Amino acid sequence: MPTTGNPVLNLSVFAVFVLITLYIVYRASSRNVTASDYYAAGSSFTGAQNGVALSGDFLSAASFLGISGGIAAHGYDGFLYSVGWVVAWLVGLLLIAEGLRNTGRFTVGDVLAFRMKQRPVRAAAANATLVISFFYMIAQMAGAGGLIALLLNVTSKWGQAILIALVGMVMVLYVLIGGMKGTTWVQIIKAVLLLLCVTLMSVFLLGKFGFSLSAIMQQATENNQLGEAVLDPGAKYGFSAMSKLDFVSLALSLVLGIASLPHVLMRFYTVPNAAEARRSVVWATWTMVIFYLCTLVIGFGAMALVGTDKIAAAPGGENSAAPLLAFEIGGEVLLGLVSAVAFATILAVVAGLTLAASASFAHDVYANVIKRGNAEPRREIRVARLTAVVVGILSIIGGIAANGQNVAFLVSLALALAASANLSTILYTIFWRRFNTTGTLWSIYGGLGSCLVLIIFSPVMSGVKTSIFPDVDFAWFPLGNPGLVSIPFSFLCGFLATIFSKREPEMAAKAAEMEVRAISGIGART
Repeated sequence: MPTTGNPVLNLSVFAVFVLITLYIVYRASSRNVTASDYYAAGSSFTGAQNGVALSGDFLSAASFLGISGGIAAHGYDGFLYSVGWVVAWLVGLLLIAEGLRNTGRFTVGDVLAFRMKQRPVRAAAANATLVISFFYMIAQMAGAGGLIALLLNVTSKWGQAILIALVGMVMVLYVLIGGMKGTTWVQIIKAVLLLLCVTLMSVFLLGKFGFSLSAIMQQATENNQLGEAVLDPGAKYGFSAMSKLDFVSLALSLVLGIASLPHVLMRFYTVPNAAEARRSVVWATWTMVIFYLCTLVIGFGAMALVGTDKIAAAPGGENSAAPLLAFEIGGEVLLGLVSAVAFATILAVVAGLTLAASASFAHDVYANVIKRGNAEPRREIRVARLTAVVVGILSIIGGIAANGQNVAFLVSLALALAASANLSTILYTIFWRRFNTTGTLWSIYGGLGSCLVLIIFSPVMSGVKTSIFPDVDFAWFPLGNPGLVSIPFSFLCGFLATIFSKREPEMAAKAAEMEVRAISGIGART
């Protein structure tokens, strides 16, 4: 097992960061009085601030640990995650950001229920949000467990499980204390630190090799069993026609999934108007471009200086590439700093996810379905906090089960779920007047249900040595990512259900009003 420096120093750097950010969250949360304050920070952030926070919300363990590890292990094929996630923001900018901000208030359910029957649609949107957030949080918890295990040199499964549980409890604290305002400031701080971290590491690595990326790649091929083949397409997805199809499915999920994630969509409500929402996406996109270019350097740098075999043998497997590279080039201090930034990355994302899940249940189900829009704000916030605890416990259990899986791949499953359940529904709601309540329900449940079934019966869960349950085999769906099937299926379900169901003439006026709001911003909720 690789040596990772002084655990006391590593934990000290980590603990200082946690204490500082907890204090910031506590200070920012002092004005969480109304539901708008707790869920949307009172729509008080600028486009630039929200754009950096958006990048902080999305630049998760999958991005920093998973993609760096994927590149270190699979070269070109690992970098495809970066390309997909940068391109994906164009979907959010061109199709979703403005219309969503103009027609919603706190959650995806607000947008859908604007012109549909409230109770069934809000319940469906909340169910989808909870499932998507759960899958995404599993990836973050697994990444956190591997990271802390690396810091403390913990190799036993039970020891790593305890670490995941402790990390999960700390993360839930941020949501309970801070709400959206506190979470946003943590995400801004974390995004700035992460960008500084990867930029400085990339510049140092390039300088070490005479500012030649080719030199890094050449040495990298010498430390990978695949040799120069790792620089070409197909190291992971090119062995058969089915693996190539799996890559197409993965790419579709990456490009369409980001703009459908509940915690990303919720960010558009923290700005005062649609113009600032668009500005947010522009800022987020440029931040992503810089970050993902750096992951290319870090991934191949880890392959060159650490070696693929050493990375695979470390606690956390591929997810340990960036921390091990930090230790290789900067010793214990840099490892502690990089690990603290990586943990901040996970912490901020999980806080955003937990907030989205708890807000969806408290606002859509409790306040608007159970209480029929008559819930007291303080009681609604209390329900949201209780939901955050429950979601946190479930994600800890899931993170323990998925420990050791590449977190970038695990997140791609959450993206497939998000695109399957939310994308078709949101686009139909904003742009198709004929779309109705029946179509909405079929689109959400058809996409979400098909995606879940295909994941359960895929090689992700069983049948191969890299599965979550490798000792059993109940897989019949051949693709690792179901997006190629479930995303078009959700569009088809929504279309057919709308065409073959009765029109809702009472909703026609609402559809017209929503179209005007989505395009012009007139009458948008604040």
